[in-house]
Amino acid sequence: MERINNKGINRKMRLILLSFTIAVVGFGLWFSGTNIYKFAKGYFAYKTQSSNIEVKATTQPRKEETEEALYPSLPKMGEEIGELYIPKLNATLPIYHGTNEDELEKGVGHFAESVLPGENDNSVLSGHRDTVFRKLGEVGEGDVLIVRTSAGEFTYKVNKVRIVDEDDRTVIVPKPRATLTVSTCYPFNYIGSAPERYILVAYLTSKTVS
Repeated sequence: MERINNKGINRKMRLILLSFTIAVVGFGLWFSGTNIYKFAKGYFAYKTQSSNIEVKATTQPRKEETEEALYPSLPKMGEEIGELYIPKLNATLPIYHGTNEDELEKGVGHFAESVLPGENDNSVLSGHRDTVFRKLGEVGEGDVLIVRTSAGEFTYKVNKVRIVDEDDRTVIVPKPRATLTVSTCYPFNYIGSAPERYILVAYLTSKTVS
């Protein structure tokens, strides 16, 4: 009788263990399936987003590729690159690349380490106060400066007049916008090597590209 009872108990235990095992396996399968689905969904979304980003990156040209250069090549030292027209003085002055005495004797010199007229940043022009810029002191804030080159016509409006020491290098520093800086010795009637510089700082207001 006791042996029969033991068999019944063992059978119940086996059923309980089997049921528990089935439940654990079932839960494991459900849990794994749920996570695999989430992973697959997330991975698909990630790949789709990455593909969209790659497509945009390849179809949208970079900024530097969309902006055409005004000048295909740099001019040679001493080469005439254009002219500076000053309506206030009714004067048209030739511009040469370089600011050595050879260029300044012929006209207005373009500081070779600055950008060319019309380009973004600071384009610096210099001239002698007793030749091309004899009357530059009559030009001030609000007046217009027009530069014509092979790239087109560029109109600047004088925003500021500065008087600086001859050793002041701030006049040639880079600018965040298209700027024309015109420099000559000062005072205009000074005898000998003038100790200061008369500076016109003008911003580009319009341009007509050739």
